[in-house]
Amino acid sequence: MANPLFDLTGRTALITGSARGIGLAIAQGLGESGAAVVVNGRQPAAVQAAVDKLTGLGLQAQGAVFDVADEAAVAAAFEAFDAQGLHIDILVNNAGIQHRAPMLDLALKDWQRVIDTNLTAAFLVGKAAARRMVARGQGGKVINIGSLTSEAARATVAPYTVAKGGIKLLSKAMAAEWAQFNIQANSIGPGYILTDMNAALIQNPSFDAWVKASNPAQRWGRPEELVGTAVFLASAASNYVNGQIIYVDGGWLSVL
Repeated sequence: MANPLFDLTGRTALITGSARGIGLAIAQGLGESGAAVVVNGRQPAAVQAAVDKLTGLGLQAQGAVFDVADEAAVAAAFEAFDAQGLHIDILVNNAGIQHRAPMLDLALKDWQRVIDTNLTAAFLVGKAAARRMVARGQGGKVINIGSLTSEAARATVAPYTVAKGGIKLLSKAMAAEWAQFNIQANSIGPGYILTDMNAALIQNPSFDAWVKASNPAQRWGRPEELVGTAVFLASAASNYVNGQIIYVDGGWLSVL
């Protein structure tokens, strides 16, 4: 018999940036644990394809196409949820982009685009979801997706590093303000994961060799290996865990 602490039946989860990669894996994992999931992205065809995949597995899923970095779009999306009677009990702020360039060559517009998508969006969507969680009085879960760069920097990814460092402290700020309303806000810090965003790194023989040599696990992680942590943080099993970041990195940070 499954442990009821991890049962998400009757809960609804919005996962931003979930048309592929880590977001889609988490959406599937939450759905398999009983949650109804809302897939988000900016491209309607990609969102629909993800929804079709999940419903094809027998899961409850629907799409919500909006730009998480656009305040008006976020407000409109949550107003649409309200009109549907859709209550977001679990929010996973996963949407993210990358831009690689040395800081001396980095344009402000590229810095801002990464910060807006990877950090400010988590604030905007988190605030919209939490406001409704508070009003309903039934608590809720916010899971922010950080990174190894929430803890350690690498050259050429300054805005990503700053944004993911901010995610770690945004989760603490959310916990400080929202714990009184039975809302738990935590982060997951993935290590080097086999995703489309990392395709250029995966295909670079020297970088691939460095990842495998510097990680005690001696391999890249897979998106589905984040699911257990996500289910834990989305469930009653983590009701007294707040403001934390859990690294899922094969032990990489342990040996720096």
